Amino acid sequence: RLLDRLYRPEINVANKKAVGKILASEPILVGIKTARKVIPRMKKYTILHSGPPIEWERMSGPTKGAVWGALIYEGWAKNKEEADMIMSDGKIKLGTNHDHSSVGPMAGVISPSMPVFVVENLENGNRSYTNINEGVGKVLRYGAYDGNVIGRLKWIENTFAPILAAALKHSGPIDLKAIMAQALHMGDELHTRNVAATMIFLKMLAPHLIETGFSKRDTKDSINFISNNTILFFLNPAMAACKAALDSAHAIKHCTIVTTLTRNGTDFGIRISGLPKQWFIAPAPVPKTLFLPGYGKEDANPDLGDSAIMETAGFGGFASAASPAVVQVVGGSPSVAASYTREMGEICLAKDDSLSIPFMNFEGIPRGIDLRKVMDTGILPFINTGVAHKDPGFGTVGFGVLRAPIDCFVEALRAIAEKY
Repeated sequence: RLLDRLYRPEINVANKKAVGKILASEPILVGIKTARKVIPRMKKYTILHSGPPIEWERMSGPTKGAVWGALIYEGWAKNKEEADMIMSDGKIKLGTNHDHSSVGPMAGVISPSMPVFVVENLENGNRSYTNINEGVGKVLRYGAYDGNVIGRLKWIENTFAPILAAALKHSGPIDLKAIMAQALHMGDELHTRNVAATMIFLKMLAPHLIETGFSKRDTKDSINFISNNTILFFLNPAMAACKAALDSAHAIKHCTIVTTLTRNGTDFGIRISGLPKQWFIAPAPVPKTLFLPGYGKEDANPDLGDSAIMETAGFGGFASAASPAVVQVVGGSPSVAASYTREMGEICLAKDDSLSIPFMNFEGIPRGIDLRKVMDTGILPFINTGVAHKDPGFGTVGFGVLRAPIDCFVEALRAIAEKY
């Protein structure tokens, strides 16, 4: 009954407008800046995190670990005990990345001193922000916070980010959508596999990295840092590109387009364009996981991270047919990968011919998730993801896939039916 009430002309018009904005988006990388200087409403003692809003007491192990690490990195605490005391006292303001025009993978923690990519949507004029990917293994975004993690973050802040910023200034803005379109033709789905995209990005910046005037050693280390993390380095700017596109379609009256899918390791949250200030939340599920050696189901934390912005925008699990190697990780095949992409097309309103998949006869990726279609078909968004250890300090335990929980969509349906 509620669903039937939402098949109305004014909603169709609003959705068409939103999808048009997503398809027309032109995300470009314009700079690398210090988080507190560019992220809207970010204060000195603010820590941003992935997923929907959550209280400190309810935070998952890896998210708490990442927050502890951020406090140590900022110099506000000497160890996790001090960091935990500070957080328990409520001295630090917590906020969601999505409510600050930002995104971050896994725990997604962004603290004031961290360098961030700045992405601008030329078509709409809005900007988005994301942190710099640290690599794989024991890293802050997976809840690790030891000396090596903090040391790497300091190197990124003091050496890598300035070199990258200087190279970007020398090269001029970089067209992220163009890189993403080419990467889809080279085996990436741009969520858990960014090998081609990272190498294209490095190829574009390498001549300019050499011209920055920094020492040969620091320049070489910077190039190696990117090339040693080909699978994930480009994920962060790709996430910001998708965030910028989807934010341009957010807050459109009557619109039922899903503009956010995200998780914080405890809760899974979605946002709907026509209800811009509301979150719809359900318990975060545990992904179906291929575990790294030495880990098993008992180690896995529930789903975590803003990186499902990739699926929200039509990449990742929605573009599985572009990257059957990712589906193969959990026992799939090229035909299974294609079936996921076709299935996701059933809940979207458009296919983007500018972002095509060779295996699908160059059909465009599905874009514009319609809440009505999700509820009408019962098809839930399919997401590729990394999996963190449930306890802080351990890091990555594997990679997996999952479906978004239906309860988020049920609550969103009720709310938007009531409003419109």
